[in-house]
Amino acid sequence: MTDWRVFWVPRDAARGGVRRSVLEGWTDLAVREREVGVRAGDPIFLSPDYRVDAALCSYGRSKGFRRCTRETRRNYATDICLLLNFLWGRGRGWTEATERDLEDFEHWRRVEESNPRRIGGSKWDRELAAFMSLYRWAVKNQVVTRNPVATKQVSGRYGEVLMVAEARAKDARPSNVHWLTPRTWRRWIDVGLRGHTKEGVPESGWVGRMEDRNVAFVRLLVSSGLRRSEGGSLLTFEVPQRRLDGGRYYRGTISAAVTRSKKTRTFYAASEAIGDIEAYVGSSRAWAVRRAQRQGLYEQLPEMRLVTKVTRGLNPAVRWVDRDGVAGQDLLNRLPIAERALLFTEGPHGPEPLWLWLNEQGLPFHPHSWNGVFRTANQRCEAVLTPPTHLGMDPHKVYAPYATVHSARHSFALYMLVVLDTLMDQRYGLTPEERRDFRMLYGDPWLMVQNLLGHAARETTTSRYLAPVADLQLRSMLATARDGEAGPAPMAELDAVFARIAAQSEGIQDIDDRFQPKDGQA
Repeated sequence: MTDWRVFWVPRDAARGGVRRSVLEGWTDLAVREREVGVRAGDPIFLSPDYRVDAALCSYGRSKGFRRCTRETRRNYATDICLLLNFLWGRGRGWTEATERDLEDFEHWRRVEESNPRRIGGSKWDRELAAFMSLYRWAVKNQVVTRNPVATKQVSGRYGEVLMVAEARAKDARPSNVHWLTPRTWRRWIDVGLRGHTKEGVPESGWVGRMEDRNVAFVRLLVSSGLRRSEGGSLLTFEVPQRRLDGGRYYRGTISAAVTRSKKTRTFYAASEAIGDIEAYVGSSRAWAVRRAQRQGLYEQLPEMRLVTKVTRGLNPAVRWVDRDGVAGQDLLNRLPIAERALLFTEGPHGPEPLWLWLNEQGLPFHPHSWNGVFRTANQRCEAVLTPPTHLGMDPHKVYAPYATVHSARHSFALYMLVVLDTLMDQRYGLTPEERRDFRMLYGDPWLMVQNLLGHAARETTTSRYLAPVADLQLRSMLATARDGEAGPAPMAELDAVFARIAAQSEGIQDIDDRFQPKDGQA
């Protein structure tokens, strides 16, 4: 072995999958781990000479590291291993690193011509944050005497003094933001997920894997602004139910444990998106569940919590019985993603997962797996829509749209700003003076979008998510739309309005119904 590796401590119920020959003579491993404070989800760092680094493992058990999200913990561990490998090649341990070592590592990662995979400023800043986290802990716990990451003092947003790394990149982008207009999302879904051709018709012989699930998920995120972990960890009873009397949007609640702020948040999803979810639940999801039941797959799971009741009220609790018949309960707001995936309900043919999004085997489709769905859809859009002479050479996404899971959230913010701004003008017929008074009473659309996204600071909403239109006079643009051009109501698609915004802004992808870029974008 030539590289450092990271192993993650599994849950006790999952240890049956570990090769028993490796654990021979270690039948009390779980007991030993508990004695030293090792928990499921902690990292174990293994050096190239097959030694466990005790200090690094202690860092993995620290309060600061454990409080990070699962994705952040994995990113930090991966980034730290890159530095460990660099230092190992120099014959140094991580506790012996100097400022010069970190400078040389940055040069290799970002500048060195012989490095075939150099990184940009945003990726470097993420790695630097991992190193700062590690060495701050190491200095505090006297593992090292000096932090090799050079730091400087800066003023924070509220005037506080902060210590930041001197090597932070000047070319780092604040966020990898992508916007797609509504009609571009429709084309991306049709081509990337539904197998349509450039002419807009289904391709002969197309067989989409879990097509209805993927379409329902994307439409939910685009219409609600939910994050990947929020929308991807929904339980079946958390999906808003459509009413007989109709409605364009339906309200739902995101539990605190799955949000970034750890606070309960209300979300609104379009009626069409809820309808797509209902169709998925009644078709491919039901088929996958039934097949898993016939194969006895759920009975083979190492851990399951059969829910007996979900209480009502402002703070509902989930009550369950595990495989050993032990009853348990917890507040729905406190259940993390990993535990939500263990929840089942008793159906007519046996246990059924309460996790909404399932894979073809009928098991929970975890949030990080959606990245693969988007990657495959992007590849298909590129292959179908890009002219052969430009295939592989369309960096500005002129011919084929490109989307990420988070770009659904960005696009939602842009869409809601335009819709709410239009709503104020057209629905209420406000004059400039009346609109000023309206904002003083109820707040402006920027504040509404900020609340919908769950941002603590308005700056995040305006500078990162809505940068393309932050300096545009939306009211004057919308006022130029002729009657009927954008639909009869302010909640219509507003394709013409978005086309004008895309033409005047950077970074917004807009492709018309004929899959052609607007004039001047080619």
